[in-house]
Amino acid sequence: MLQVRAWQKQGAPKMSGAITVNQLQTRQPSHVTVATASLIGTAIEWYDFFLYGTAAALIFNKLFFPTFDPMVGTLLAFATYALGFIARPLGGVVFGHYGDKIGRKTMLYLTLLIMGAATAAIGFLPTYETAGIWAAILLIACRLIQGFGLGGEWGGAVLMAVEHAPEDKKGFYGSWPQLGAPLGLVLGTLVFSVVSSMLTDAQLYAWGWRIPFLFSIALVLVGLWIRFTIAESPEFQKVKDTKQEVKMPIVDAIRMYPKNILLAMGARFAENGFFYIYATFVLAYATQSLGMNKQDMLNGVLIAAAIETFTIPAFGALSDRVGRRPIYIFGAVFSALMSFPLFMLLSTKNPHLAWIAIVLGLAVGHAAMYGPQASFLSELFGTKVRYSGVSLGYNLASIFAGALSPLIATGLMTAYAPATWPISLYMIALAIITVVSVYFATETRKIVQP
Repeated sequence: MLQVRAWQKQGAPKMSGAITVNQLQTRQPSHVTVATASLIGTAIEWYDFFLYGTAAALIFNKLFFPTFDPMVGTLLAFATYALGFIARPLGGVVFGHYGDKIGRKTMLYLTLLIMGAATAAIGFLPTYETAGIWAAILLIACRLIQGFGLGGEWGGAVLMAVEHAPEDKKGFYGSWPQLGAPLGLVLGTLVFSVVSSMLTDAQLYAWGWRIPFLFSIALVLVGLWIRFTIAESPEFQKVKDTKQEVKMPIVDAIRMYPKNILLAMGARFAENGFFYIYATFVLAYATQSLGMNKQDMLNGVLIAAAIETFTIPAFGALSDRVGRRPIYIFGAVFSALMSFPLFMLLSTKNPHLAWIAIVLGLAVGHAAMYGPQASFLSELFGTKVRYSGVSLGYNLASIFAGALSPLIATGLMTAYAPATWPISLYMIALAIITVVSVYFATETRKIVQP
């Protein structure tokens, strides 16, 4: 009632009869509320996903693969980490299909529940010491479920934000759910850092590592409550009201936009690959190969991700003025230029110089690509198949970029140690793929797909 009266005081005409919840929601300027809800939900889901990466880099090799050499154990931990990405396209296809037929909002409930359940389950898993090989098998199963849920999450969250946003601010508001990645990384790293700093190594490996995973239960409950308050996407609602839904959205997306799916994939190679090199591989490299302090490196990632929460929306807003492609290409080129300085700064073993390297890589290079990404990829597809198209392009790239980058970097480090130039060349190759893909893509600012 208070909301209705407040709306009436703003000069709205009085109406006889009751005002339904749907009517009230359509009259409210909801794009800020929806963007905020998308942000909070994605932050929780990325917390779940990134927490695994931090644990894989620092402790899972000893808990689940203790019979191997430490570096081989880390390689195996990253391999299980990569499996989560393999399940993401399947989640993107399933949730994209129903998101284009039923609606974006319902899918966001389901993805959050699936991610939260899988993450909490990891916190209850037995380790190799008590269950042997079955511990690793159960870990892999949980990781696959995580990937399946996240595969459907991103598309729904960004579409809710972009499709609610004003035409001239889709880049800015589309960047809000993108903040979920660095915020989830901050939250996951912070929780893990606090737990590890308060416990001895013996306590951490015995039971303390479970706390961050179990903490996900509380976060998921908060996320579900927040997402319950938002309205369905107005652009999709128009499709549904006019009964224009397609029977097989994923098939139509591939038929209508094959080029755009491939270009969306290519656009993600540098953004996705570089992020996981900085957020996961660098932790393992600095602590295991260089002997740097684990807490110092966690703090570096924490600082970089915190700064990125400001630079992502800044680059998103800038894309509303100058276009998506110029900002995106700048980020890829900057990331390529950082590939050699990254290891030069890390090799000093000075934590402050290491922080500078991580901050530049994440808060500048990655943020310039990630900020306009939601609006850029969403605008490549029409509303009727947008969830399917954007989810397919986004998640297929994750298999070849984010899933493999820590694995490939670790393999190159093992094969060519102490040389790091092969890793830098690999990073440059990722950037070249993205620059070429974005160059040949259509500038989507001010262009509305049918």
